[in-house]
Amino acid sequence: MSETSLVREFTKGLWSDIPPFRLVLGLCPTLAVTKSFETGIGMGFALTFVLVCSNILVSALRNLIPNKVRIACFIVIIATFVVVVELTMQAFVYPLFLKLGIFIPLIVVNCIVLGRAEAFASKNGIGASIADGLGMGIGYTISLSVLGSIREIFGAGTWLGKSVFGASFQPFTFMVEAPGAFVCLGLLLCIMNLAGKK
Repeated sequence: MSETSLVREFTKGLWSDIPPFRLVLGLCPTLAVTKSFETGIGMGFALTFVLVCSNILVSALRNLIPNKVRIACFIVIIATFVVVVELTMQAFVYPLFLKLGIFIPLIVVNCIVLGRAEAFASKNGIGASIADGLGMGIGYTISLSVLGSIREIFGAGTWLGKSVFGASFQPFTFMVEAPGAFVCLGLLLCIMNLAGKK
């Protein structure tokens, strides 16, 4: 695959196919774990690792996996890397692991990861699959980080635990609750759509 094609596969996940805003995929963890920048970026890194590693393995084994059991095989491959992420987070960033909770194991059934395995990695070479996984993963991480930052700044008045507006600021606590996640996501979707039209 040419260098131009690899760049195109990588960059599509950063804008034209950005998972939560363009493809509207992976919304459950997007809404649930973005109460802060820290949890948003943590979930993004975890999913990116799983996405890239599973894309590599699915692409490498694509001609060996029987068509009738491909989805089951993809899930086993994805689950393997999710366990690696889960154990690594428990060992090195346990407080973040506790904040992300059940959403780390649920990466196994995240439609972004499974969708990329089925729609892309199973039909393309390793280089293109790495570019696709990295682009989608980084796009997802940026999305969650932006959403988490907005919710943390306006909902708690902090960013990375540091005060942004000073002691007199009254946090808009609605932003760190479930309805605030929907409103914030909707506004970002609106901005993305308007920017996309231009």
